[in-house]
Amino acid sequence: MSSKVAVLVAGSWGTALASVLAANHPNVMIWSRSAEQVQEINEKHLNSRYLPDAELPANLKATTDMEEAVSGACSVLIVAPSKAMREVSRSLKPYWQEDMLCIHATKGFETETLKRMSTVIAEELGCPEGDIVVLSGPSHAEEVIRLCPTTVVVASLNQQAASAAQDLFMNADFRVYTNRDMLGVELAGALKNIIALGAGMSDGLGYGDNAKAALLTRGLAEITRIGVEMGANPLTFAGLAGVGDLVVTATSRHSRNWRAGCMLGEGKKLDDVLNSMGMVVEGIRTTKAAHTISEKYGVQMPIAEQLYQVLFENKDPRIAVEALMGRDPKTEMESMKLATWEQWHS
Repeated sequence: MSSKVAVLVAGSWGTALASVLAANHPNVMIWSRSAEQVQEINEKHLNSRYLPDAELPANLKATTDMEEAVSGACSVLIVAPSKAMREVSRSLKPYWQEDMLCIHATKGFETETLKRMSTVIAEELGCPEGDIVVLSGPSHAEEVIRLCPTTVVVASLNQQAASAAQDLFMNADFRVYTNRDMLGVELAGALKNIIALGAGMSDGLGYGDNAKAALLTRGLAEITRIGVEMGANPLTFAGLAGVGDLVVTATSRHSRNWRAGCMLGEGKKLDDVLNSMGMVVEGIRTTKAAHTISEKYGVQMPIAEQLYQVLFENKDPRIAVEALMGRDPKTEMESMKLATWEQWHS
């Protein structure tokens, strides 16, 4: 089998993961729509728009031609923004082969349909959703590209596919675990971006560490509550894709979601925040999706609800915090299905 790996697309996370793959495999090709970006990667070994000053491996090649990127590949990694996932997957379809390993590393929902990324990809490629592999976990592109020690998780219902993805990425700087709770890993990766927005907002308001610690803890409870209701394993939310990714995304200046939330807390308008970021802030779209999902499943997500009102109904962030603090008294150990996921799915 060919050792070629194709990566779609050349954003910061796609480029960082392509660099990990290029350290392990001789033939890695990344696809981008931008001819200027492709030329820079091929000639200067740089992607200055997304990862300034980071030198890319010499064996990482780039192309604007989807057929050239994918033809002959044994594995395809898709790292498109959630809003572009269906379009990119549709463009991949003519060159897709059934024996290719498909991995995605995008954390979000298709807002219009509330579908997870694996569902979108499967619909467009016509492949079993359970054969797709999800890569997630605490991992900033800016640190991965500098070979900082990083640990992630790959999840699939197809354990052979998950193991193949683990072998594809694993090296001395990039440790990979497997997990069979594909649903939980995707939900955790998407929903934690909402809480990271809230954490940034709390910092922008100057509320300090006590408030942020409470926000992260209760935010994790929200994520777990809706995840379990949707059929995920509760233990997944205590792992790399859950609390691990939540901590790194909600506490680091590398995090787009944290930075966007911080600017909102400082009083900036949403449109101005998005214009200044220059990159996709997945948590904003995910907040809108979570608002609908919580109503659909009848599960309370008070932090997500208040953020929704701040983002889309112009609610003052300080009033949103007052609403959270003024909720009726609760017990910390809320009602939750405690039967194990293995029992539900046996």
